[in-house]
Amino acid sequence: MCKWLLIILDLTLPNIDGIEVCRLIRLRYETPIIISTQRAFLGDKIACFSYGADDFMAKPYDLQELILRIKAILKRCDHQIPDKNDTLNKKQIFRYDESKMEIYKNNDLVELTNAEYFILQYMIQKSGFVISRQELLSNVDSIKYESSYKSIDVLIGRVRSKIEENSKKPKYIISIRGVGYKLVNQ
Repeated sequence: MCKWLLIILDLTLPNIDGIEVCRLIRLRYETPIIISTQRAFLGDKIACFSYGADDFMAKPYDLQELILRIKAILKRCDHQIPDKNDTLNKKQIFRYDESKMEIYKNNDLVELTNAEYFILQYMIQKSGFVISRQELLSNVDSIKYESSYKSIDVLIGRVRSKIEENSKKPKYIISIRGVGYKLVNQ
């Protein structure tokens, strides 16, 4: 069985727009998505990244570049298909109650601002996977799109100070140098 999975998606599809397909995939799966299309409008790029695309390549492009981008995404994400039994048997450290906008660490309520709550909620949803700063900017509504990566780092630092025993040596929100962060939730 193949452990590596990645989707290369064209936006021009019969009967459905590729941007909608990207959105639907991301609602259910963590699979990396590379958009490969002739539609290179800024609005299309923004929509794709907003719905969780990992990369966007406008046609025509060099096949070698596509191969390198695939390798980089798979290496960065270390995207293996998880064993369902492993996931079910491990206790989650963090959980959230969306209706109350509350996050718990080992059943203890964590006091967070709105921005901190939404960042940590998104990270819980993606726990175990590498999340780029760009992905956080695109997918966390409480962060303004024009914010800088430095703003993300500051927010992550504030969240760490509230959930880590030692925020200088984090156990839960791990920095992935040059890429972003990963939440360890088991």
